[in-house]
Amino acid sequence: RGHDLAQIILGSLLNHPNDAASGYYRSRPFVLSLGLDIKDAIAASLAKSGSYSSGRDGGVVCNYPNSKKTGAILLPMSGGVGSQYSQISGWAQSIIYHRDQLNDKAYQGAIGVSMGGDSSMSSSGFWAALNISTTNNLPHLFSIEDNGYGISVPQSVQTPGGDQVANLAAYKNLKIIDGDGTDPITTPLLIKQAVDYVRSGKGTCLMRLKVPRLCGHTFQDTQQYKPRELLDKEKASDPLPKLQEHLQQSGIIDAKEWQSLQQQAFDTVSKTVEAALILPDADPESITRYVYAEKDEQGNPELQLRGGLHANRHQFPASSEIAKPEGPRMNMLTAIRHVLDHELATNPKVLVFGEDVGPKGGVHAATLGLNQKHGDRRVFDTSLSEEGIIGRAMGMAISGLLPVPEIQFRKYAEPASEPITDTGIMRWRTNNQFAAPMVIRMPGGFAGRGDPWHSMSDEVEWAHKTGWQVAMPSNAEDAVGLLRYALRDNNPTIFFEHRYLLDAASARRPYPGDNYVIPFGKANIITQGDELSLVCWGAMVERCIAAAKNIEGAIEVIDLRTIQPWDKETILASVKKTGRCLIVHEDNLTAGFGAEIAAVLAKEAFFDLDAPIDRLAMPDIPVPHNLQLMNAAIPTSKKIESAISNILAI
Repeated sequence: RGHDLAQIILGSLLNHPNDAASGYYRSRPFVLSLGLDIKDAIAASLAKSGSYSSGRDGGVVCNYPNSKKTGAILLPMSGGVGSQYSQISGWAQSIIYHRDQLNDKAYQGAIGVSMGGDSSMSSSGFWAALNISTTNNLPHLFSIEDNGYGISVPQSVQTPGGDQVANLAAYKNLKIIDGDGTDPITTPLLIKQAVDYVRSGKGTCLMRLKVPRLCGHTFQDTQQYKPRELLDKEKASDPLPKLQEHLQQSGIIDAKEWQSLQQQAFDTVSKTVEAALILPDADPESITRYVYAEKDEQGNPELQLRGGLHANRHQFPASSEIAKPEGPRMNMLTAIRHVLDHELATNPKVLVFGEDVGPKGGVHAATLGLNQKHGDRRVFDTSLSEEGIIGRAMGMAISGLLPVPEIQFRKYAEPASEPITDTGIMRWRTNNQFAAPMVIRMPGGFAGRGDPWHSMSDEVEWAHKTGWQVAMPSNAEDAVGLLRYALRDNNPTIFFEHRYLLDAASARRPYPGDNYVIPFGKANIITQGDELSLVCWGAMVERCIAAAKNIEGAIEVIDLRTIQPWDKETILASVKKTGRCLIVHEDNLTAGFGAEIAAVLAKEAFFDLDAPIDRLAMPDIPVPHNLQLMNAAIPTSKKIESAISNILAI
């Protein structure tokens, strides 16, 4: 209460079929004004089936696909404060891309709106989006509802002088509109001015409307931290009595008609609550559905309503699981570049971006020459904000593009963990209404030397992120097949490019062709054997092969290739044949992905084992910089040999 008048007016002006908005937990009046059915809103609050998340997401965390395009789409909200902003930067950039690059004039005049409270302006998500949108002059309206508090924390704690907007006065490429969000005469004019400014194509606008917060943050919040005089002032600023007075003084409505409207609203809500209460609870049997894209019983894709290429029935070129090697052996770096180049050339909706990805061609040179060939709109640099890079990609993906963001080094993905999480759970928490397929390219792991910042592997974190696929190729041919599969799949993927393997001689292969794909979850049995199963992935594959060659015994070396999903069937079949298993990975030992494999084997192959399952991995330390220390920490061929011998001796 107190934010409602301004929200409803703003929502009523978002009538372009390619408008998009993002909100936060106070945005329900806004969402209802966009067209969300009140029954859905109430059913969601009661965690009932049939609502926009079917009981999966919090009731105040809304989404509205508006698949008929009668007006704005509401991107799935997040419970994280500030996460709503950079998604709209991505949508706003997509408007320009659809309009100017894809020549779709239906996007002319469309805008993106992100709504947030004053304290959300302190978040890194806000600043990331502000930099993206103003630097690129995007059609992005930041709608800030300023009630002076972040739960109990006043603005004076958030920013110097207690006024974030005043501190932005000198910001370039930013139109600021500032005023009262409770006045029935001036508030609509301010909102229309802001919307018209962005719709005209002039650039980014920040509209700050001061509003009262007439109730606490939650029902338990009594607002006792506010001075009594402030509470009285806020009560006097209630926009609804102001609206009633204005309408009566203008002769538009009288007191009796106003009272009748109030009663109608009360009756509507009451009847809707009664109808929602009798809705069935969500079916527990379906709780694991829609973590990933699914097919129905007839094998047809159950496509999301919004997001990604598949939802718009994009037609990809033919694919083949049969490699057709051509030309000389190439390193993994060149192979990755070939795939990106080909997919950019054959799919106009692919965009590749990140820090130094543009004219420089990436710090690892994976995108060398692609900016010059495909242009600044398609291969481009970004500001230095990993949260902004992935948040932007979310908005692009929902708009129907295929973003391929690069995180320069694995360690630098940490600031992006919130949008990465939000992307992964999007399909599940919206019950397959939304999805944001993308491919995050992420170099990492040791190289000639290591250090704690550029050499992290830690792939298990992404395996634990709901909804994400994780690929870790060990050679150039697999990199081609896995990357192309990811770029044509309907799920978000983290594609791990190991730094050592980018130019390693052992990873070089002939190019397997422009149609070659490797479906995820298919391990590669490199050497056949019946005495021990040696399971590995990434840079450890080369070392495991070398170790196996030096052992007098039939060692079956298996390259997982992807760890989410992972090929459980192949590993189980191998271990049931050999009776012994060693799992080798670069990630830390404790809770590394090898522990997951070992747990499955202990349960499902227990009676086939002739020796304990063993793991060889990094100790629980970062990667050292000193070469001797690094080699002492990371599994080497000699260490792997020794571990194999110990198991075979049992």
